[in-house]
Amino acid sequence: MDQYGFRIVEDLQKIDKDIDRSQLKYHNKRVMVSKEFTFDAAHHLHLYDGKCKNLHGHTYTVVFGISGYVNDIGIVMDFGDIKQIWKEQIEIHLDHKYVNETLPPMNTTAENMVVWIYEKMAEALSHEDYQGTRVEFVKLYETPTSFAEVRREWMESE
Repeated sequence: MDQYGFRIVEDLQKIDKDIDRSQLKYHNKRVMVSKEFTFDAAHHLHLYDGKCKNLHGHTYTVVFGISGYVNDIGIVMDFGDIKQIWKEQIEIHLDHKYVNETLPPMNTTAENMVVWIYEKMAEALSHEDYQGTRVEFVKLYETPTSFAEVRREWMESE
């Protein structure tokens, strides 16, 4: 029934009956998928003449853009796999941490941290079975209106 502008599907499409497996991969184009995470961390900045020289915290947001070619069922990379890499290899160094201690020696500016995050994700993708995937960009929001960004072409060309 289409009474309210929608209908209930009564017969779900079935693989090898209504759609052939070869049709699941619709194209051979590079596609970018993105996933966003938040974490809370404390830090302070060295040699900075402003409020951020004092110990303080942020609720950061990080956004990953990862591109690749779809597999046989039309997926570049499962969003759950991105989440697993984030949780196991990156977030553990950041969430509810004093990042001046947990990151490599650096001034923990958003500009420095976003490069480290990019490098960690790129390294994880190179060691996993995600052939052809690459990090296209990472954005790190320190506040809802202030962020630092790094892009693959900048990382590879400089």
